[in-house]
Order: sequence, then C-alpha cells, then structure tokens
Amino acid sequence: MNRKLLVLAAAVSLLPPTLSACGKEESVSIVVATTDQFVATEDAPAPLDPAYTYDTSTWNLLRQTMQTLMIQPKGQGEPVPEAAEKCLFTDKGNERFDCKLREGLQFSDGTPITATDVKNSIERSLAINADTGVAALLNTIDTIETKGSREVIFHLKTADATFPYKLTTPVASIVNPKKYDKKNLRDGFEVDGSGPYTFKADVRDNAITDVTYAKNPRYRGSLKVNNDQVVLRVHKDSEAMGAAIDSGKVDVMVRTMSPSQIDALDTGTDKNAELVDLPGLEIRYLAFNTAAPTVKSKAVRQAIAQVIDRDELVAAVYSVQADALYSLVPAFVTGHTNSFFNKYGEPSDAKAKSLLTDAGVGLPLKLKLHYTTDHYGSATKQEFEVLRKQLNDSGLFQVTIQGHPWATFRPAEQKGEYDVFGMGWFPDFPDADNFVAPFLDKNNFLGLPYSNTTIQHTLIPRTRREADRASAMAPLAEIQDTVAEDVPILPLWQGKQYVAARRDVTGIAYAINSSSVLQLWELGRG
Repeated sequence: MNRKLLVLAAAVSLLPPTLSACGKEESVSIVVATTDQFVATEDAPAPLDPAYTYDTSTWNLLRQTMQTLMIQPKGQGEPVPEAAEKCLFTDKGNERFDCKLREGLQFSDGTPITATDVKNSIERSLAINADTGVAALLNTIDTIETKGSREVIFHLKTADATFPYKLTTPVASIVNPKKYDKKNLRDGFEVDGSGPYTFKADVRDNAITDVTYAKNPRYRGSLKVNNDQVVLRVHKDSEAMGAAIDSGKVDVMVRTMSPSQIDALDTGTDKNAELVDLPGLEIRYLAFNTAAPTVKSKAVRQAIAQVIDRDELVAAVYSVQADALYSLVPAFVTGHTNSFFNKYGEPSDAKAKSLLTDAGVGLPLKLKLHYTTDHYGSATKQEFEVLRKQLNDSGLFQVTIQGHPWATFRPAEQKGEYDVFGMGWFPDFPDADNFVAPFLDKNNFLGLPYSNTTIQHTLIPRTRREADRASAMAPLAEIQDTVAEDVPILPLWQGKQYVAARRDVTGIAYAINSSSVLQLWELGRG
C-alpha cells in the first residue's frame, strides 16, 4: 500500500455501483476497524457516560452520537457551532459566553432539546465530578443561565479564551434527561444523544465487539453525513486488523497500527488500499507518583530525564513515525518550547550520577516501570524494553517493567499504585492549554500528587486571558520550564497519525483531525 496525503478515487471499473438499475440510490455502509478495547469493570462500570470517560478512544465512540454546542472543524481552525446556531463571547474580558440553539433540535427518540437540557447536562458533569478528572475541563464555569428555550449563557469564574474549545469535548455533551440520571452515572454500553448517528453496541464478556452507527434522521447540526451506516469493529491486535482489511472484511483501519505494519503498508503494492498519513498531536510520556518513596526525590526524576535518549528510543521503535519530544507542549502548537533539552541537553550518565550522589541516593536504585498492553498499540512493550535497557545500562538503576491491560491499568494509576508509568495523550483540543492544564491544574486527570501553586493560580489563568494565543507565550514557557525542573512528567515523543483504507472509500483525509477526533460522517464511497 502506498502512502499518500489524500485518498483519490479508484478507477470507475473497480467501484461498486452507487445506483441501482432503476436509479434509486443504494445504502452506503462502511466498516471501520480498531484495536481500541472498550470494557466495563467493577472499577469503571460506566465507561461510556460523558460525565465519566476521559480517553480518546471512548470519546470517539461518543462523538458520533452525542452532540455538543460547538465542534472542531474537519480541518484546522477554531471551533464552529454545532448544536448551537451561534456562540460568542459577549464581553471584552472573555468571561461571558452566549449560545443560541438551532431550531428543531431533538434527541434521537424525538424528545425536543431545550436550553434547560443543555444547562442540566453540563451541570450534571460538574456535579458528578468523576474521579477521571474530566469535569476539570469545565472548571472555569461559575453559573449557567438560560433565556427562553434556545439561549444558554455561561458566566465564567475567570477569563478563559479556550472555553469554546472545551464546549467541543464530550464532557459537555447534551444528554437526554430520560436516559441519564442527574446524580448518577449510566452503567453499561448504551448511548443516546442527538448527533449524526444512533448507537448500538454488541457486547461479549463485558466488552464491546462491534458498534453500529446508523444515520440519525432527526439530526440537526453543522455536519454533512456521507454514509448511511458505519460499523466500528474491535480487533484484538493490529495483525488481526490488517488481515481484515486485506481480505475486504473491513474498509478502513484506524488506531492502532504497529510501526512495522505501517512500514509494510507504506512500501507494499496492494492495489486495493492506501496508507494515509494525517497531521497529529499525540504525545507519549512517563508520569511519576511524586509521593512514592522511590521517586519522591526530585534528583531521581531529574536523573531519569538526564539518562533517557529519546532519539535512540524513537529510532529503535518508531522510525519516521515519531519525533523526540522535549516538552509537554508538542511542536507546531503555539507556545511550544524545548524546555527539557534546554535544561538537560544530550543524554549523560555522568551528569545523572552526579545528581543522584549529591542527593544521597543509594545506587543502583530499583524501579518498576508500568505500561498498558492494549491501549496504545503493540509497540508499547518494545518501547519500555528500550527504556529499561537505557536506564540499566547507565549502571544507576535496576529497572523492571510490567504490562497491564487498560481496564486494570487506568484505575490502578489513578489510585497511585504505580511509582512510574507510561501514558499517551491525545489532546482534547489543539491548544497549548490542553497540554498543561490537564496534568498540572487542580484535580489533574492522572491523579498525581504533584502540585505547583504558581502554575495553578497564576500562570494557567494568565494563559487563558489571552485570546491571541501567541500572547500567552511567556507564561506557557515558564510552565514548561518548571516541569523540566521538577519532572512530575517526562515527555518522550510526538507521534503521527495513520489511516489505511480501501480505494473506493472517500473522505479519508478528514477521517481523523489533528486532535485525533474520529469523524466517521466524512466517510463515503465513490
């Protein structure tokens, strides 16, 4: 399969007919493959409730069915109205945000949507305040006011120029009060909303195997839906997913292909499919439980930052599919600085040893690094094997690694059971605020004990006052420099996005946006 940036139409002779002999249009159905796993557990019985879930894969399930006031455009750019007819700040201080709903909005069961439903939905997420930390995205809201049946006014505690982006996220979804209790999460795998599709999940052993998205005839919004149905099919690994597209059982392959698989697709000669690379802002990092005895000392965390060779890691595992990252804020996002490189320079075992001996740390230091086996792709294990070797080869550490399925990994890290663990971040929206606030603000989504009052009370609010995001550069740089000094989180690399699709599928160039939002409505045939 040859890589390209846009999917071109295949020869007409290779395409299935879009019209029957009598001229009636045939239904367009697309099958999409993923290796993301969706599981309900005792610790997380409500994985699809928008007031609870806070990971990209599950958010992408919701975005097809749940509707928000605003939405990210299919390309780059600022949010645009979706359930809303218009939204804008109505003051000079970015503290009052006014939205007017579209006429005729309905949930998929025919229930009319009012401004009160929007107010109650967002207040529900805030009131439930799930331990995933997702409600923190809405923490600048003070009160929500309604006028009539169509106007919603958000009064903010402080200026927040990023607020329109936050209204695009699933935690701000408009939920049907008949289906979602105001005080309790909705357990299981049912989803009801007013978005472009209805939702039906096939479940086996408390895990989703397939999701069928059927075009919602009651949908009123900004999106053009280019198909009648999309089936999202869960595969156990990238190899099984690849076999399915080769055999024609699926039309599109998304998260997560292995690096070797991408290389093979890129250089292959399959005439039926294409590999498409898309802009992406995914980052990977190590997180530290700064209250744990092994990494409580800042010198230990700084020594790890001094030893790890990002370039070697990327070359060994991801090749050209990733780039070394020296800050929480990735390259190409306004506000990015190379704060870790500025502080630590090239990897140095000698400098790391000096840090540890000056702090009185006994050597070698025993550490265990934890990673998830089934959430970021099969290359994660190889990545942690490289990290273990780098740290052990320094002679300063005795590192072991342990993998866990996401269903147990995520609750365990939130409870502080891991001293050091690896995570990925796919931004909620493409702004530097979303690469710092979720990790460093109060009630951070990782549940880390690290807290810096200057960042929380001064620097983050300063960045949010600036509607011109370039004007927020100074406080953003100070935040990144502080992270490089204290190392509660150690950024490793920034990745690219890939989609593989059979040649008769159109819309692939917009199937995933830069924030890794899956946009199934863009897919069609012809």
